[in-house]
Amino acid sequence: MIEVTQGSSPLVLGLPHTGTDVPAEVAQHLNDRGQALADTDWHIHDLYAGLVEGVTTVRTPIHRYVIDVNRDPEGVSLYPGQNTTTLVPLTDFDGHPIWQQEPDAAETAHRLETYHVPYHAALEAEMKRVAGLHGFAILYDCHSIRGDIPFLFEGRLPDFNVGTNLGATCAPSIEDMVFQRCQRAEGYTSVLNGRFKGGWTTRHYGRPDQGWHAIQMELAQAAYCDEQPPWRYDPARADRLRGHLTQILTDLTEWRPA
Repeated sequence: MIEVTQGSSPLVLGLPHTGTDVPAEVAQHLNDRGQALADTDWHIHDLYAGLVEGVTTVRTPIHRYVIDVNRDPEGVSLYPGQNTTTLVPLTDFDGHPIWQQEPDAAETAHRLETYHVPYHAALEAEMKRVAGLHGFAILYDCHSIRGDIPFLFEGRLPDFNVGTNLGATCAPSIEDMVFQRCQRAEGYTSVLNGRFKGGWTTRHYGRPDQGWHAIQMELAQAAYCDEQPPWRYDPARADRLRGHLTQILTDLTEWRPA
């Protein structure tokens, strides 16, 4: 069941990777590493909860190991030549297998129709609804990840990773506004279109010529929680970060086309 909260502002928050639900018939085929669900965007729906009024949220409770709703449904890689995970991940972020028995093509197609399609049907419906109210809509796709993952990237990931597919998915003023807020956040590091340039969701819904704007925010988890089990949410770190995120979301709710 896709969780949708409707708001009246132009802003839609996408929450594709916060879910930890794994159907029993899928869980039985995961190995011990897979059943640990390490590659969750831990606590992200809590981190963003209640920051500004009027936002719409669309969240799937299904874990990304079942199927990754932020991947191209055709299975095309977002980052050719770089290590990444697939539509149905076969490895974790460290490159280790997560399945005792990998899903076959028929099972992948079933999961696509059962979980991926409904999520994007809900997200598209909310973008259309919000655009109908305001003449435009802004999708802010909420993500987080461990800051040190050698399999995926070298070195330490910045705290704020803003992705717009090199400026293609939103108005330049939106990209500039969000990234400037990140740069002004004292004690944090930031990058624009670095290792994470925006996933399939951002690229698919980012149609600025049609009034649909999309931007991805990938946060390093150490900015608000522990980056190892049990992934403890740190209220002090989180509250400080929430202050900056509130400014970003407020800017986006107040943004209007030139």
